[in-house]
Amino acid sequence: MTTQTKLPVDQQAVQAFSEKNGEPGWLSSLRLDALAKAEELSLPKPDKTKIDKWNFTQFAKHAEASEVYASLEDLPASVKSLIDVEKQENLYIQRNNTPAHLKISEDLKSKGVIFTDILTAAKEHPELVEKYFMKDAVHVNEHKLTALHAALVNGGAFLYVPKNVELSEPIQAVYIHDNADVALFNHVLVVAEANSAVTYVESYLATEEVQNSIANIVSEVIAGDNARVVYGAVDNLASGTTTYVNRRGIAGRDAKIEWALGMMNDGDTISENITHLIGDNSFGDTKMVVVGRGNQKQNFTTNIRHWGKNSEGYILKHGVMKDAASSIFNGIGKIEHGATKANAEQESRVLMLSEKARGDANPILLIDEDDVTAGHAASVGRVDPMQLYYLMSRGISQTEAERLIIHGFLAPVVTNLPIEGVKRQLTEVIERKVN
Repeated sequence: MTTQTKLPVDQQAVQAFSEKNGEPGWLSSLRLDALAKAEELSLPKPDKTKIDKWNFTQFAKHAEASEVYASLEDLPASVKSLIDVEKQENLYIQRNNTPAHLKISEDLKSKGVIFTDILTAAKEHPELVEKYFMKDAVHVNEHKLTALHAALVNGGAFLYVPKNVELSEPIQAVYIHDNADVALFNHVLVVAEANSAVTYVESYLATEEVQNSIANIVSEVIAGDNARVVYGAVDNLASGTTTYVNRRGIAGRDAKIEWALGMMNDGDTISENITHLIGDNSFGDTKMVVVGRGNQKQNFTTNIRHWGKNSEGYILKHGVMKDAASSIFNGIGKIEHGATKANAEQESRVLMLSEKARGDANPILLIDEDDVTAGHAASVGRVDPMQLYYLMSRGISQTEAERLIIHGFLAPVVTNLPIEGVKRQLTEVIERKVN
């Protein structure tokens, strides 16, 4: 079945955008082919969430130049608080779809590390980007939103770490959204070659309240043999933004991919986070926290698929729902045939703070191999009255006691974010959303 939707751009507009940016032929061709697919393919079908009436395709402008920042001192206060202005040596800031600031240390350059915006990377490192861009982790033809993303990518970052290079300091990216007219089609591609290590942390931040905006975000992480990638993110887009976000990883032999995700959008959101443990002894860990409020609807699918022997996958998701917000939490551990000695563990818990709030935790184990270990836990409920009683018996007010319980409930992800400013941002967003 196909879904006919008239898109606000055509082949001529996509071709013109590609030519304006001096893109290589392979990317221009990929865009045009993807746009044709987007016009025919159906929307994804997230479990228990109807999205056919959501706006993922209509926007005023595909791209528009925004003012860049002459210095970090010109940043909005909410953005500046995320960054250690004096010490952060590797930083990319994007304003809507305009690269607004880029800094990479000479030390990293000398080691062959590449860190730049995705469109510049496609021009300056075309063969390297082509090798990984929507090839293994996310495919163009999965559904309408992946095809539309491939056709209309207008921002994002490329991070490449060569073999045997281990980075001790985190790489940071901040994506600022302050123009409701401009759609956000962000693509982040992180490639860590064999025996390398890198930590990448990103923040999506709306500094202005916007209406009828869309964000289509795809991240691909490729971890070579014995590589380690830590990927942290805090998404905090406005209530008027409908978001599709797809973060995926491919882990080779002895490789590790660790996700720490704070999903704090105020608008309707569909999120996929899938890690493929391809190599033997590979490791995947996903920690996610979610806070929903107002009338927003959200669906989060986290999936770790085990292909390699002795692979380990862990999922931990905690959500807090208030007002009339509703969220679906799907956790999937899939052990493929041949993945002997694999271990798949997951835990999903949801706290509901009001009568109209709804949360649904669905742990799923799909096992096609005998000699494996797997387990899951799930709960949906309200704040534990015994915990409240204990704290209040120590002289703490009910409001403060609930606040402490909620922060403790969400702490496993907050404490795992490796940049203090981003950790503080997530804490402040949680504070604002639950109070």
